[in-house]
Amino acid sequence: MREHDIEPIRGLPGDLPPGEAVLWQGAPDAWVFARSALGARWIGGYFVLLVGWALVGGTPMGALLTAGFGVLAMGLVYGFALLVARTTVYTITNRRVVLRVGAALSKCINLPLVKLGGADLRTLGAGYGDISLSLDGPSMLGYAMLWPHARPFRLAKPQPMLRALPNAAEAASILAKATAAVVPVQQRGDAAPAAKAPRPALGAREAAA
Repeated sequence: MREHDIEPIRGLPGDLPPGEAVLWQGAPDAWVFARSALGARWIGGYFVLLVGWALVGGTPMGALLTAGFGVLAMGLVYGFALLVARTTVYTITNRRVVLRVGAALSKCINLPLVKLGGADLRTLGAGYGDISLSLDGPSMLGYAMLWPHARPFRLAKPQPMLRALPNAAEAASILAKATAAVVPVQQRGDAAPAAKAPRPALGAREAAA
């Protein structure tokens, strides 16, 4: 029996409390993840240049050996991407975002909607995209804990990221509506007030496919 087979609800650490409902679930697309998160194109291009350099230098055996290492490297990259895609579940409920991540050691990261300071949608072409989440206040999340589900180069204040999503705009819209719905609940006093109301709007930026 696999660890994930005993989940009461796929992608969640336990049963949902009364009043909470799953609005959306998704996972990274392996091939898009390899390209956008792991730099598969850059790695492949690097080995192509090395092979070309070896051929120009008149060392076909060296070119063959380099090509072999390139194939191995690309196999590792895409193999890891497939493993991430199989073991990752992103969940949006009407109260939180949950990232069930971890290829070797599975963990669930809970992000209450009331603590979201904003979100940023980066489109990757063909409907795919990444959604990065900024958090209000202090956070115990480290970059190493989140990687590869973290916004690149944000080491001082890591931002969780939903990576390589198919139909990313749909997920972003659902997240925006769920976050906006939290604000009147806080104002009515039905739950503990947040230090700052989360911003429901998501910004969008284009990225090269």
